[in-house]
Amino acid sequence: VIGKGMTPPQRILFPPEKICMDWRQKRRPGAGLYNLGSTCYLNVILQCLTYTPPLANYLLSRQHSRFCHQNGFCMMCIMEDHVRKVLYSSASAIRPRAVIRDLKFIGEFKPDIPGDAYEFLRCTLSAMQRACLSGSSDLDVSSQETTIVYQIFGGFLRSRVTCLSCQTVSDFYKAFLDVLLKIKGASSLTTALEDFVTPKQTDGRKCFKCSKCKKKVAASKMVTVHHAPRVLTVCLGRADDQTSRKISQVVEYPEYLDLRPYMSDTAAEPLLYSLYAVVVHTGPTCLGGHFFCYTKASNGQWYKMNDVAVDSCGIHTVLGQQAYLLFYVR
Repeated sequence: VIGKGMTPPQRILFPPEKICMDWRQKRRPGAGLYNLGSTCYLNVILQCLTYTPPLANYLLSRQHSRFCHQNGFCMMCIMEDHVRKVLYSSASAIRPRAVIRDLKFIGEFKPDIPGDAYEFLRCTLSAMQRACLSGSSDLDVSSQETTIVYQIFGGFLRSRVTCLSCQTVSDFYKAFLDVLLKIKGASSLTTALEDFVTPKQTDGRKCFKCSKCKKKVAASKMVTVHHAPRVLTVCLGRADDQTSRKISQVVEYPEYLDLRPYMSDTAAEPLLYSLYAVVVHTGPTCLGGHFFCYTKASNGQWYKMNDVAVDSCGIHTVLGQQAYLLFYVR
């Protein structure tokens, strides 16, 4: 087997043993968030990140800002302030002003134009990653993937490509912060995951260069989770690539998920995750509509968070939604 992409890091930027997976303090849920234009897409992501236990623990400890030398925009400092404000506020709702003010540094977003929650999540994690790397130049890629962002959300996918001419197997490894699943025809998260790890053939097209045959060949490719993240973020792809219409079918998802069947090594003991946040999109198309979310607070209770409104609810309500993003923690 020829392997590429798993070079050990020269430096560990954030030691994984310093991550605390359980809430350090149990408290009631924090404040709701005002919608400042068309900002529901951003509110749901801020809420889901606020209730991500290892991230909230880290941000509340102020470990980043104490040593931050960035002038101007720093997403980690913004998140530290935001999480502290939300969780410690006596107000029923707050305005995420700093995030709105610096939207243009996070991605191509404007407060008065509807945005996509998944895109905002990716841009936010990417901005947090840039903040973690600030001041560390000349780092190899593997070391860059040892920040607190990667230690919490990061995992590795393995693509195993088999040449259909000579059967040579090549492995390629790639870090990920989230998994995007195709849901067309999938009735549940587990069927979508099964489809994700099913070997796919390059339909007669010769597009893989085999290192043994020394030419482009037809191949089969199987993707598996090689290294599981501490927090697994899944996007159920609701945009239909062909028609750009929204796929609004119900996809069932469990409160507890065993990731083991979708790993490179399926024989080891179960790898259990528990659901702690769900983003829901309502509306007939992916471009407009409204986002709200469900999060599990540190007191173990579930809450529906719809902009300023924070209402307690049960797990049955949470599991019965037309979910767009699912957040699971180990």
